[in-house]
Amino acid sequence: MLVGAPILPTRAEADVPDRPQPPQPQQPPQLPQSLHPLALELLTPPRPLALELRVHGVHGAPPDELLGDPRTVRITGDSTAAVFRRAADVDAEAHPEWYAGRPVVEAYCWSRLTSGNGARALWLLLLPFMVVNLAHWARPAAPATGPAPRAVRAYGVLVRVLALSLTLLLIAAACEVALDLLAWQCAGSGACTGSRSWLGFLEPGRWWGQPGRRLALGALVPAALTGLLWYLSNRTWSAYESQPPPAGAAVPLARPDGAPALGRPGFWYGRRIVARLRAAHTAAGLLIVAAAVAAPTARHDRRAGVPVLEALGWAVEALLAAGAVAVAWVVCRRGRTEERADHRLDRAAVTLLPGSALALLAAVLLYAGWSRPGWTSAGRLPGDFAFGVLMLGQGCCVLLLAAVAVRLYRLAPDPATALYGLGGPAIAMLGCALGGVMSGGIAQRVADWLDGAGGAGGAGGAAVPAPPVPAPPVLLSWQAAVLPPLLLVLALLAACFAVRGVLARRRLAAGVAAEYPGEPPDVHRSRRIAGARAAAALTDSAPWFVAAVSGITLLLGAGALAGAWLSGKVPGEAARGAHPLLETAARAAQDAGSWLIGLGIAAFIAWGRRAYRDPAARRTIGVLWDVGTFWPRAAHPFAPPCYAERAVPDLTWRMTGWTGRTGGRLVISGHSQGSVLAAAAVWQLPPQVRRRVALLTYGSPLRRLYGRWFPAYFGPGPIAALHADIDCWRNLWRATDPIGGPVLPGSRAAAPVQAAAAPPQAAPAADSVDRGPLADPLAYGRSARYPLPAPILGHFDYQADPAFAAERDALLARLAGPARRARSAAVAASVVPAPGPPATTAAPAPQASPATPAPATPPAAALPAPRVSKEPAGPEGSGGPPGTGG
Repeated sequence: MLVGAPILPTRAEADVPDRPQPPQPQQPPQLPQSLHPLALELLTPPRPLALELRVHGVHGAPPDELLGDPRTVRITGDSTAAVFRRAADVDAEAHPEWYAGRPVVEAYCWSRLTSGNGARALWLLLLPFMVVNLAHWARPAAPATGPAPRAVRAYGVLVRVLALSLTLLLIAAACEVALDLLAWQCAGSGACTGSRSWLGFLEPGRWWGQPGRRLALGALVPAALTGLLWYLSNRTWSAYESQPPPAGAAVPLARPDGAPALGRPGFWYGRRIVARLRAAHTAAGLLIVAAAVAAPTARHDRRAGVPVLEALGWAVEALLAAGAVAVAWVVCRRGRTEERADHRLDRAAVTLLPGSALALLAAVLLYAGWSRPGWTSAGRLPGDFAFGVLMLGQGCCVLLLAAVAVRLYRLAPDPATALYGLGGPAIAMLGCALGGVMSGGIAQRVADWLDGAGGAGGAGGAAVPAPPVPAPPVLLSWQAAVLPPLLLVLALLAACFAVRGVLARRRLAAGVAAEYPGEPPDVHRSRRIAGARAAAALTDSAPWFVAAVSGITLLLGAGALAGAWLSGKVPGEAARGAHPLLETAARAAQDAGSWLIGLGIAAFIAWGRRAYRDPAARRTIGVLWDVGTFWPRAAHPFAPPCYAERAVPDLTWRMTGWTGRTGGRLVISGHSQGSVLAAAAVWQLPPQVRRRVALLTYGSPLRRLYGRWFPAYFGPGPIAALHADIDCWRNLWRATDPIGGPVLPGSRAAAPVQAAAAPPQAAPAADSVDRGPLADPLAYGRSARYPLPAPILGHFDYQADPAFAAERDALLARLAGPARRARSAAVAASVVPAPGPPATTAAPAPQASPATPAPATPPAAALPAPRVSKEPAGPEGSGGPPGTGG
């Protein structure tokens, strides 16, 4: 077995008290010649080794905390993601008899995939890209036949176009800062360059003082930003999407409605689509930089009437238009390939498109740098038009996306879907708003910084008129002005939800004490428990909060665009002469919005700087990436990378390799986001391996969050298919958990019981997966078993509940059921000949070879194959201790 970097203990050190001592060698018992068949179960050889593979959730715990032992050893993996064991369990496969009665516990730690090194701080720049990428996966579920496939393709195209507009918006903001504010306005003003010596070489009259050359020099900033985005995407693409999946890891299921999407072989292998989109977005960024330089230059040449330069200007604009068409064709032509692992690359698109755009940008910079005596810069570059077109296009795409989503929802309605199918458009609207605030905020802050030394006092303290200072586009000021009313509406919504929570706590507190029989009522204790449940229930109201924010943002954005285009002035100036109240409100909104944006940008920079230096802060920010980067980059190639494209194959390889090598039983237990990874990994397992694996989820958002927001992939249909495919599955949940909940629709949730009481909690129904809500806290008051008040655990510490160990052991026991009956039949065949002809005698189960897993069940003629997965956990005293050998 491959062991990682930590130093293995010596034999003397490994002989620790917590390791089971090997039993004394004994002679195997002699079976009598006449033995009752029912007694053969007790004489069956021990079961194979059992393994529990734990997968942590967000804000991942270290391996020593997951395993409950400070001495851990890396079994396989690298410094980014690895599987760990207790040092005492390193050679468990060599001594399975030492582990009768308990499984070997492993921990898969993946937290460094999202919070590994300081470069993760740069991902904050990519936050709008991540949000719009989520919108791709939030489409409603649709039937596999009929008009749905066409609507699904239209939905994907619209989201990819929105993602492209966000890239253009970010690069346009960089062009606004570097080209318009600095190279065009500030460098063209002697007052601005005079107070800033580092801009002295750009003063008019010097070689770099011509506007075209200043623009060519300033274009290096947005071009460098485009290159940085390409570098980050290419670096993570090499580490994530370009990693091939395990050969034959997933087998498409033969169903009339097709296999669930997460079980398709190419789902976690997005190499081709990310490469195509990265090339298109890189080319688009370079083209918009070239257009920002070429537009004012060509306009001057047409006014000057120089035939050669005028012809060059028309040729450059034609090439820019052709490049824009090529980019749109690459973005819209093809989406993801999930039915197979597509190893091909579109070389023409991946190499030729960005290379041609870079060559065109270089030609434009040379064209702009040509000497044009007498050309001076005045006013502003046409930034208002560019930002207005982008904002209008985004709004139209969001409305079209909403229309397509409504059509898809009507084809397959599901009341549990968030916002009745409009969750994807709402998320896309939030991504566009976030991109607009970030890009406009940067331009506003730079303009305010350049304005800081604009005015000066005259001699004797007399004020002189301040020279014109660089100003950003009017539309950005209108965007900032809508922030205060938006925040006011959000505050009102938060107050409404808070009042609802208080009322729910009062209603729930009345019945808390009755759930703990024999305990004297405690008003304060009941209120605390009811408050935790009411706060957890607020998660179910989150879709309407998102809907309100998205709808108000869309309306305010439309108003800001109309005000900027109709007035051509900032809000304070546009309201001058109106009613005094309106004029005061407009000026207050403009000033407050500018300060809010400045405060947000400062906090954003401070947050990123701290994350770069402090690993603890980086782990905190990593929670955001844990939730937002689970999905592959299907819409935006510059979004943070999908860690599941590394984690899911890791888990699939581990489960397939271990069960095939040992022939043992395995339960994969996932908490919170780890349960989503565990379910995705189980979907990718071959059928013969899936029969040896049980799934234990706790605090799982599979249905409560993923099923609502991503119904096409975790809705009732896919979850029911997973339930049918896996033999053993249990899900634990609490009413105080704001994230986890039941995973199957219509699950019968019994009232919580006191775990410390003698009567155990009622087992789930035979066809049910969910067990809950579990008692939280475990005890209501003080007792001999709980002398101190038991904490309210909420979303954490599920392993502290006795139900965790009971269900885990029961799952392992049920996994061993068919194999144990097969071994009993083999013992019966060797002791008491079966009646009938030899051809119908039960054959012994084949032993597992190191290369291939042994079959989980014998042939149907010798042994029936009931659906043991749907049976509830039996009492611990029946059939031997759960999870142990025979």
